[in-house]
Amino acid sequence: MTDKHQQKMAAKKAVMDAKIAKATEERGILILMKGNGKGKSSSAFGTLARSLGHGKRCAVVQFLKGRNETGEYKFFRDHPMVDWHVMGDGFTWETQNKEQDIAAAERAWETAKPYLSNPDYDLLIFDEMSYMFKYQYLDVEPVVAALQQRPPHQNVIITGRTMATPLQDIADTISSVQDERHAFRLGVKAQLGIEF
Repeated sequence: MTDKHQQKMAAKKAVMDAKIAKATEERGILILMKGNGKGKSSSAFGTLARSLGHGKRCAVVQFLKGRNETGEYKFFRDHPMVDWHVMGDGFTWETQNKEQDIAAAERAWETAKPYLSNPDYDLLIFDEMSYMFKYQYLDVEPVVAALQQRPPHQNVIITGRTMATPLQDIADTISSVQDERHAFRLGVKAQLGIEF
């Protein structure tokens, strides 16, 4: 190893050590996973697995996906530390019924809301919730208020392509997954274990 490389890595370590030393606050965070790329829900479920590995109590409310046969549902549904709710009736272009979509969104929110006041839960995932605000099926302000009043240690992940500005205003972490290429546009059929 060269002296130049050692000096560069030592300088980098000093910068990182200083940043770590400044991060002293301990509390739950709000994570938004947005963008038009594949992997937002997959990232959230990876975090779910990580939390479960540490013995954390978790809940998932799926606002849009109306399937019980997804791989993640099959894997996590019987886990004693996970409550899993598939609440959607499917994608809006499948239902083609705005009143039905609004009713489904309201039912999903009524299922999700009590978790935000329950200190027994460490991680909540509200999958595809962002569409509820985009299509004006739910009012974002009561959701923001509930998020701000949740137990201090509780982490929340919300997924979906676009995020309402009030959610972005209170988020701690926002990750954007961008679509550069997708197999579907190349004519590849959605497959088990990859898309669902």
